[in-house]
Formats: sequence, structure tokens, C-alpha cells
Amino acid sequence: MSKSIQSVRGMHDVLPLESAAWQHLETVLLQLMRNYGYQEIRMPLLEKTELFSRSIGAVTDIVEKEMYTFEDRNGDSLSLRPEGTAGCVRAGIQHGLLHNQIQRLWYMGTMYRHERPQKGRYREFRQLGVEVYGLPGPDIDVEVILLSARLWQRLGLKKIRLELNCLGSAQERVAYRQALVDYFSDHIDQLDEDSRRRLQRNPLRILDSKNPSMRSLIANAPGLADYLGTESQTHFEKLLGLLQNANISYELNPRLVRGLDYYNLTVFEWISDELGAQGAVCAGGRYDGLVQQLGGSPTPAVGFAIGLERLLSLALQQGDWNDIGKPDVYVLVSGTATDGTAQLLAESLRDALPEHGIVYHCGPAGLKSQFKRADRSGAVIALIIGDDELAADQVTIKYLREQRDQVTVSRAELVKLLNEVLGTN
Repeated sequence: MSKSIQSVRGMHDVLPLESAAWQHLETVLLQLMRNYGYQEIRMPLLEKTELFSRSIGAVTDIVEKEMYTFEDRNGDSLSLRPEGTAGCVRAGIQHGLLHNQIQRLWYMGTMYRHERPQKGRYREFRQLGVEVYGLPGPDIDVEVILLSARLWQRLGLKKIRLELNCLGSAQERVAYRQALVDYFSDHIDQLDEDSRRRLQRNPLRILDSKNPSMRSLIANAPGLADYLGTESQTHFEKLLGLLQNANISYELNPRLVRGLDYYNLTVFEWISDELGAQGAVCAGGRYDGLVQQLGGSPTPAVGFAIGLERLLSLALQQGDWNDIGKPDVYVLVSGTATDGTAQLLAESLRDALPEHGIVYHCGPAGLKSQFKRADRSGAVIALIIGDDELAADQVTIKYLREQRDQVTVSRAELVKLLNEVLGTN
């Protein structure tokens, strides 16, 4: 017998119990975006490879090592999207959304990177992206940080810290880049293979190395703050003042550079120590030159991305999500009620209680077996409809999660009682 086909390494199925948690998370995200007046944009999974090499940077790990790239039948080089910002900018330019306009956008969907799978990181992963175009000041930087902070609050997450840095302008980083090249060249024997490869092409990425043997070397490297001009410093100081006014705590991290080439000025990460080595829950910053880099008019931009698998893992660790997705009511039947009468009652309850989950028992089984299934389902209440209830136009209610006596009520009173017990979502 041949082996059954397994999923591709790094890709994963989301099973029914997990889907309920995903749906809850997505509902929270959708409500949050509405609260802030952000509009959803949906981009395709496939883009021209050139889009990512021009935006992310041809010498980044993503483009060099991690993208799923192939030629189609026309000989065009296409890639599965490894992140969302480049596609969002491309769509904004293509459809005339960005020139002399302010856009607050968000998207959610799958991204693909061929990297080593580990806890919280897959080759296929879901990401939330928030992007704002047309606003140059630090107030919008603060808004996207406040939006993310409110998300942690709504999910009940704790112990997530905010780290900040200022990368300055592209011109300021030219001088800083040369200082890094000079410094690391003097210590080239201490650099690992990846850092030596980056030395001439992308030296700022050396600062992002996670190699513990290079920690001391990186700590003593020149600091970008010494190369910032007045405009960059003023932007960052105003940002910090606004965060303090909003009671948002933060830590300054001069080694925070982000892994994508297009960032400038503000960069930030929200980090949890409960996720192991991959501690960043949310990361973002400004990318004022990206729209022009991809063929549009000069447009200020700021945003962030959240890896949703990582976020969901943290939410499940810290919060009580045990009842999410479970039905509220389980309808049990016996005797002549199996002729469809009880099933029609379940339908009428779905009309009256559209926000609640109601399961009707299908298939042959005695009441004892039905009660076991009702209990396993996680339902709060079991409704019993047998011959006696049918004759009296009544329903018996048994509480499955509380020590309360079962009661029998008329069908006319049933909806009112269920509303009192279950409440409204």
C-alpha cells in the first residue's frame, strides 16, 4: 500500500478547533480597523519578482534565499508574496490611490518564505498589514503604534514591550554605512559568513545578526544617532513626546534596523519574551521613499505587519479561549420527535438567536449517548424534546456547565429563557 500524501513542509492545515480561535482573532482585528477608520485592500498572492527585488532589496535574505520564485509559461519571473507592503504600494500606484491622497489601509492574508520552520514561524504564514500613505508627521507614526497597543489590550495580552529606533534619511545612512564598513572591515576575522557577505552590499543588516559570538562586536559598532540630522532628530523627539503623553512605555534600541531595505526614520517592534527566539509580535516603521522607488510620486508612508500565527499562539498562552467556537445549545430528541419536529424547533431558534451556535442531533442514538455528545460539544445547555414534551408543547432544559436543576418550559417561553441564560454576544 502506498503512503498517504502529507502536507508540504512548512505549510500547515488549520483544523476545526483551531479555526474557531482564528475566527475570533480575525473578528477582533476587523472591529479594530473599523474603530480607526482603516479600509481593507486585497492583493494577489502572485506578483512579478521584480517588485520585491526593487522594494525589499536584491541582497536581503528574503530575496536571495527565501522567496518562492518561478517562471510561468510566458517566461515571466513570478514570486509568491513574502510580505505585503510592496504589493500594497504597487496596487496603490496602479489604481491611482496614492497621489496627493491620504489612505489608511489594511490587509490580511497568506505570505510565503522558504525558511527553516520553527515554533510560530512557517513557510506559509498569515500576516496582518496596516499601511498609511500621505502623512509625513510623527502623529501618524504614533497612531499606528496606539492602534497596535489597543490590539494587545483587546486580546488581553500582557508583557509585550515596545522597542524604537530612528534610521534617519537615506542620505544620512550613506555616511553611517561607510562608518560601519570601516569598523567591520577592521574586525573582519570576527564576522560570520552572512555578515561578510553583507559587509559591502548591506552593512546595516549586520547589526540585525542573531549570532551570539558577534554580540560584543556589534555592541561596540558606531551608532546611527551620531549621524542623524536636525530634521530626523526633531521627528523622533516629537514621536517620543507623543508616546509619553499617551502613556505608552518604550525602550530605545539603537541596533533595531529591521530586515527590509525600504525603512527610514521611525522603526519599531513589539516584543514578547514568551515566544522563544522569534520574539517580535509586530514590526514596522516609516518607508517614505518606497512609493517613488516603485514608480509613483514621492509619498510619505508608515505601517506595520503582524505575524498572526505568532500572535494567536501568544493569545492562547495568555488568555482563556477555551469556549471559543463551541455551540451554546445542543438539541436532543427521542420518540416521535425524531419525525422532524425537533429539527424545525432548532431552525426556529436559529432565527430567534442568530448569534448563538445551535446543534441539532442527527443520527440514531439513545438519550444517554446524545447527552455524551452534547457534553463533548462544549454546549452550555441541552434541550430535550421527547414524546411528553411534544404532547405538552414544551421543552426540557438541562444545564451542562452549572449545577442547576433541569426545568421544563413552554416553547413560547423558551427564547426568552435562553436569552437570559446565554446573553447576547
